[in-house]
Formats: sequence, C-alpha cells, structure tokens
Amino acid sequence: MNALLLTEYKKLELVDFPMPEIGPDDVLVRVRACGICGSDVHGFDGSSGRRHPPLIMGHEASGEVSQLGANVTDLQPGDRVTFDSTVYCGKCQFCVAGDVNLCDNRQVVGVAPKEFKRHGAFAEYVAVPRRIMYRLPDTFPFEQAALIEAVSIGVHAVSITPVKLGDTALVVGAGMIGLVTLQAAKAAGCTRIIVVDMEDNKLEAAVSLGATDTINPKRANVPETVKEMTNGRGADVAFECVGYTVPVVSAIHSVRKGGTVTLVGNLQPNIEIPLQYVVTRQIRLQGSCASNGEYPQCIDMMNRGIIKVAPLISAVAPLSEGAAWFNRLYNHEANVMKVVLVP
Repeated sequence: MNALLLTEYKKLELVDFPMPEIGPDDVLVRVRACGICGSDVHGFDGSSGRRHPPLIMGHEASGEVSQLGANVTDLQPGDRVTFDSTVYCGKCQFCVAGDVNLCDNRQVVGVAPKEFKRHGAFAEYVAVPRRIMYRLPDTFPFEQAALIEAVSIGVHAVSITPVKLGDTALVVGAGMIGLVTLQAAKAAGCTRIIVVDMEDNKLEAAVSLGATDTINPKRANVPETVKEMTNGRGADVAFECVGYTVPVVSAIHSVRKGGTVTLVGNLQPNIEIPLQYVVTRQIRLQGSCASNGEYPQCIDMMNRGIIKVAPLISAVAPLSEGAAWFNRLYNHEANVMKVVLVP
C-alpha cells in the first residue's frame, strides 16, 4: 500500500509499505481522509519527542471498513467509520472507571514515543481496535469526518470545565483546536466568548464561528482588555489552546476570582505560572487530555451544524503531496489552517 513515511526528521517519503495486520478484535480501515494535526507538524522535526522515525503519522482520519477481525461481528465491509486516536486497554483501573483517556496502557495512533510505536493513517489502510471506532452518517463527508478527533479535543475540554449558562469564556489561541473549543463553549451555554490570537485572519475566523470579541496581544494587553470587557471582573472560564508560558499566564490573569483555566495546548513540556496569584484568587487550573467518549456527541453536533469544520479546511490534497504540505505548515505559511490528505 502507499504510505507517507517519516523516514527521518523533516523528511517524508511516499513509499510502498506492507499492509497492516489485524488481530481478532481489530478492523482494517481503508482511509478516505486524514487531517494533518499540529502535533504531527511538531513531530515532523522531532521537537515533541513523540514521533521517532521510521513512522507513518496521522491520527485524524475517516474511511471505510475493509476487513474484520474474527471477534468483530457488528460491522460490515464498506461501513463508513471514524476512530478515536487514543487506543485504551479497557482493563486498567482508569478504563474500568470510564476514564479511558487516562488509561495506564494508553497508546496513540500515528505516534511513537520511547514506550511504543503505532503506525497511523497517512496511508491507504490502517488497523485499529473495534472499541475505538464509530459509525458515520451516510451523508457525512469524509474530509469533515477526519476532523472529528480534533473536535473531540475541544468538546472534552469544555465538558470537564464548570461552565454555566451565561458565562464569559476566554479562548487563547485560534488554531484548529481553539476554534472548535469556542464553538463547543458556545453550545455549552457561554454567551460571551473572547478569542485571543496574534493573527488577524484567525480572529476573523473566530468571529465567523461565534466569537463575540477578539484581542490581538500584539496590539493590546490581554488581561487588562478582558477586565475592561467584563467590568473589571474577568472571564468565568478560560481555555488555553497554545501551550506556552506567555499565553498560559495571560489566561490565568484574565479569569475572575474562583475562575477556571483549562489547559488544552501542549507544546512546551515545562512552563512557569504565577503561583501566588493562582492561590490567593483560588483559581482552578486543570489539564484536559485528549477525549473521553465524546465522539457520538461530536458526530451529532457536526452533523447538525452546531460545530462547523468546513470553514477551517484550507486544502484537500492527495497523499502524494503530503510532504510538500507538511513543509508549508512547518514554515507557518499564512492563511493555512487545516490540510486534509486523501490516500
């Protein structure tokens, strides 16, 4: 089969790769679309430490059932499906408790840290366990279905955040995850959503998707501006979707006393936080890891237009052009948000 292989850092090649083997509880999926995630771009140069070549990356995917393992009886070849990126064991204490995103034996499709290697979906076929797979409506475009994984990140972040009807939410970072998080926050009842980003075109996209206010930190002090917008109080909740010290600290200083900052971005392994400010204002800081069974809700909200991803897709390109698109994303080409590759 054709596969886009990370042969060494900063080098992707279209190669003829062996077909994946499936176990009794697995499904072989013919990939119809796979999105390039920001984490793939950061893994492209090895900076994330979670993608060691040789590796087929790609975890935002959709496709059709091609072959079933011996124990899989509830799907048929040709069924339209998508799948979670998290491969959980289903047996550890966290899985048994329903927290599959915290699985002790967690693996991720298309990822290879030191602990494991699991080839992903930048290929014609990928093998995944049935337990992480979900059916798609017949009219759901494969290109949009490939982004359900990204949507689930934002939906999960909002689902674990104490949001109340009428709350003001701050979303820091208007990349793919930030833009789906703002839509999820709106669906959860936030009536004012302030989005922060350094690129005006991303702020324009945020407004088109439901943001009520925007701030460019190159032109304004974010915490001061948020407080001006909220009569000196601050936002009720903040979603930090970048993962660096400066935007995290900005989010912390922008929420009210007793507010919550949910950390979604994960680009920098270690950051500094204003500890005394957090403690004396009783601010809740929490991480949000992947998703935890929100796929059915995501599929429903996307299918009904509550969360829109079509405006975020900058290009749909054949797998053969994948290396070129990776380079364009890695070099931060302007006005490129999400690229979907089609094997």
